[in-house]
Amino acid sequence: MSENIAQPGLNSLSKSFEPAALEAHWGPEWEKRGYGNAGYRGTGKPSAEAAAAGHNFAIQLPPPNVTGTLHMGHAFNQTIMDSLTRYYRMKGANTAWIPGTDHAGIATQIVVERQLQAQGVSRYDLGRDEFTKKIWEWKEKSGNTITTQMRRMGDTVDWSREYFTMDDKLSKVVTETFVKLYEQGLIYRGKRLVNWDPVLQSAVSDLEVESQEKDGSLWHIAYPLTSGAGNLVVATTRPETMLGDVAVMVHPEDDRYKHLIGQTVTLPLVGRQIPIIADEYVDKEFGTGVVKVTPAHDQTTTRSVFATTCP
Repeated sequence: MSENIAQPGLNSLSKSFEPAALEAHWGPEWEKRGYGNAGYRGTGKPSAEAAAAGHNFAIQLPPPNVTGTLHMGHAFNQTIMDSLTRYYRMKGANTAWIPGTDHAGIATQIVVERQLQAQGVSRYDLGRDEFTKKIWEWKEKSGNTITTQMRRMGDTVDWSREYFTMDDKLSKVVTETFVKLYEQGLIYRGKRLVNWDPVLQSAVSDLEVESQEKDGSLWHIAYPLTSGAGNLVVATTRPETMLGDVAVMVHPEDDRYKHLIGQTVTLPLVGRQIPIIADEYVDKEFGTGVVKVTPAHDQTTTRSVFATTCP
């Protein structure tokens, strides 16, 4: 008996397992036969029994960002979804695993800008139209890399239903959904501190911000009570932001300051009167238990000001 067994469309079987050649052959073959398509039952059509029983299983792939390539987290995630899809498909259910990719607008823009910077070019040198063209070129390159990786992993998705989050159809649905949610009072437009990138000249999400911890010193500054009845001492690591203070904040249950809530203090150096407000955010045990509130400086203290001044 020969040691080598011929495989259709492949070279002779190796003595050791080499998955690359098998995957390269059978992956495209599975896709060609439509094994991942919704409604596939071996004949490509739902069985009468399964159709009558209404056995369906659908799952949507959380779309990876077109900012790079898939990593181990994606592989783990997709392995679970693929196992579930195959399980229900083998049970005779009508399965649909929907693949797609996400534009991740600002993150993708950053990737392309860094590529241009490496060439000594900025988006302003290219102009809006040419820069947009470069972004779409990157989307095609990265998106194709992602889908190629998925195919190499053998993901049994329904490729005929592949989507991109900036497709016209999806953009229309997103707009309609937001309008409906707004009309139903389920979402609203409020004031919020954003992360501003001075280079991109755009707001960026919290996910794009890299926070750094640095050692600082605690400074104690006396804010005179407008009534003349003494001072309120603030402990802060950022005395340089004092000129922008709009309030000082204490804990509502702090017996030392409860009677002062609603009164005002005079901002040192500036002479402007600012209110004493209450918020449970304040740690009574830290510093003096009094926090200076400076907009565009801290997420929580800014929220407190909005809640106090913009009910």
